[in-house]
Amino acid sequence: MMASSTLKPNTSPTYQGSMLMIVAPSGAGKSSLVNALLQEDPALKLSLSTTTRLPRPGEVEGKDYRFIALEEFIAERDQGNFLEHAEVHGNFYGTSRAWIEAQMTVGHDVILEIDWQGAQQIRKMIPEVQWIFIFPPSFEALEERLRKRGQDNEATIQRRLAAAHLELQHAHEADFIVINDDFERALIDLRHLVAASRLRSGPIMARNPTLLRRLGV
Repeated sequence: MMASSTLKPNTSPTYQGSMLMIVAPSGAGKSSLVNALLQEDPALKLSLSTTTRLPRPGEVEGKDYRFIALEEFIAERDQGNFLEHAEVHGNFYGTSRAWIEAQMTVGHDVILEIDWQGAQQIRKMIPEVQWIFIFPPSFEALEERLRKRGQDNEATIQRRLAAAHLELQHAHEADFIVINDDFERALIDLRHLVAASRLRSGPIMARNPTLLRRLGV
């Protein structure tokens, strides 16, 4: 794996919206939790990642990912269009810089499903971002979930398990950890974290300049 960043550190005024990065090894239930959260909270915006990999069965262009050719990805990367980008399992992934900044500037809360490499890059660029790591209940449960998905061959499963070992070593860098041993409990924990992110001083003060003037803050 390798990762790089093309964005200079953020020196703009505090964003009105918040950003939450959801990081987890493949099979930990990250996408299921995020999808459930989005369905019940329409104010949340999910960042659409760009990737060079082929769509998996059931994935939809413009909904799950933006699928593009490698040459196009490289051109956009060189133009500085990605907030972060990385190579994972031989494929490239990137997060749109302009879209993320536009959403947060007008007060929308953004969720990113991202790997630890991308999370590290974005943390350097936007220090106020919240990093949430999803834990599986055990490594055995993680392997069982990967096999039950029926999406990957044995070589891919073994590669994902090896990557999971590495990814879990970076959990201490996260702000919060949610253990997905019970889906409903994990979803409640995520709801609480979203609610807390909306009460952080930076976004609250950015959204209420008139109140700050009245209070002399």
